[in-house]
Amino acid sequence: MANEMQDPHQGALPQPKPAAVPDIEHALVADDPRAWSKARKLVVVATVSAASMIAGLGGNIYNPAISQIEEQLHASSGAISLSLSLFILIQGGVPLMWSALSEFWGRKRVYLVSTALCTIGCIVAALSKTIGVLIGMRCIQAVGSSAVISLGAATLADIYEPSQRGTMMGIYYSAPLLGPSLGPILGGVLTQGFDWRATFWFLAIFVGVCFLLFIPFKDTFRRERSLVYQAALKRRLAHQSAKCSETSTLSQVTAVSRIVPDGEKKTEDDVPARGKSEGNEEDAIDSLARDIDLEKQQQQAGRSSTPDADAAPINEIKLSLADVNPVKPIVHVLRRMNNLTILTASGLIFAYSYSIAYTCSRTLANKYDYNALQIGLVLLAFGVGSLLGSVLGGRYSDHVFRKLKASNGGVSQAEMRLQSTMVPMLFLPPSVIAYGWVCERHVHVAAICVMLFLAGFFSICIYSSTLAYIVDANTGRSSSAVATNSAFRGFSAFVASEIAVPLQDAIGDGGLYSLWTGLMILSELLILLVWWKGGAWRQKWELKERGVSAS
Repeated sequence: MANEMQDPHQGALPQPKPAAVPDIEHALVADDPRAWSKARKLVVVATVSAASMIAGLGGNIYNPAISQIEEQLHASSGAISLSLSLFILIQGGVPLMWSALSEFWGRKRVYLVSTALCTIGCIVAALSKTIGVLIGMRCIQAVGSSAVISLGAATLADIYEPSQRGTMMGIYYSAPLLGPSLGPILGGVLTQGFDWRATFWFLAIFVGVCFLLFIPFKDTFRRERSLVYQAALKRRLAHQSAKCSETSTLSQVTAVSRIVPDGEKKTEDDVPARGKSEGNEEDAIDSLARDIDLEKQQQQAGRSSTPDADAAPINEIKLSLADVNPVKPIVHVLRRMNNLTILTASGLIFAYSYSIAYTCSRTLANKYDYNALQIGLVLLAFGVGSLLGSVLGGRYSDHVFRKLKASNGGVSQAEMRLQSTMVPMLFLPPSVIAYGWVCERHVHVAAICVMLFLAGFFSICIYSSTLAYIVDANTGRSSSAVATNSAFRGFSAFVASEIAVPLQDAIGDGGLYSLWTGLMILSELLILLVWWKGGAWRQKWELKERGVSAS
């Protein structure tokens, strides 16, 4: 009898299992992108990677034509510098807008709108007759080319599991790295063979082809897996519930008023009751929003035999931009200390990459008397190093991640991703300072090529892992997190481009890249801090967002 009495308790032990599946990233959806075939996923990666080259090409392809633009459009060097700085600043900040739009439009529509906008900007820039029009069209190009920067990584997060993202992030990020390397070469060839307008016609054709590729593109966004969309939907449902409740109350009062005599209608208890419901409408909506657990509804729908039928009422509600607050998801990202720390480190690394490509062009032109094509060929060493660092670093990151996950009993933590950065961390600072002093001493250009290759390889090895971490650590907010990363790196690159030339003229390449070596060491220390404390910071905020006390 005792054994029989224990059996029900033993059988009840597996009951808590459903509560252990609150991960919105794995909510059941129709046509799950993660269940797509390998070939179909690779087509998505290839399409997004090709489009991601727009940003790098657009920022660099017309650099060799600057002197020709100054002459033909009667532009000052300050106006040309403004066009360069505004391009990188806008390209970093606008992804925040594209990210918000993608949360209810989906990825595909944003890709189509942004590439169409960029194509128009390129065509008008090629036809421009004044520097003002050219600067304006450069800003339009920056707006259009910035969407893929933030949504590309989010698209990969839609179709790949965390253990596969490092490799795919490396492959994806290698494409935009080709832009800064191939841009000067293509720009030099087109400018020498035709004129500066040919660079923009080339961009218009390339972006137009990307637009055509996105027409048959299958959208990877699933609203059930977006915390931003679900929060907006929760607010809309709560608002509707509050209105329905108020309407029902008014109907009941009207019905009662027909039965109760006039002398008994107005009591002190009845009148304030309605006043309270009107005065506390916002509190009621917030309360209802907390009670509506959409993730739990989705999980229950997924366990039923007809999930699509159960989900139909939610799908009938159409959200608009008014329902999606573009600021709130960014605040959710930035208020986590692990995000703020890793974004600062990532921004410093990107600013260094932007600075070295910019100042190297000046050094080669002024100290080595190289023309635009020769400068482009030397900078190709940095691009090739970055390309290999992105691909090989991504594969190594996945290898380390899977190994750590297996040793932890199959349980993964986002911070495991950062352990793969420790090897390249040892070699990046020496590569940076060596490059600076090789340029300072004006040694043979082969030494510059070697240092550019090493600096590109080790910096992007680290950067690709931090990008994968940003995605892994922000489940359900990947596009907002990557857009915030784009804003950080855009602002950092803007500052770097503004101060690089004055510092280069004042203290030389040796002094400038000694400073950058110190900043790279600071960046590495920030990454190590996230590796050490990031898990505790992240879990603290996750509990707080669920309304659970961290104590």
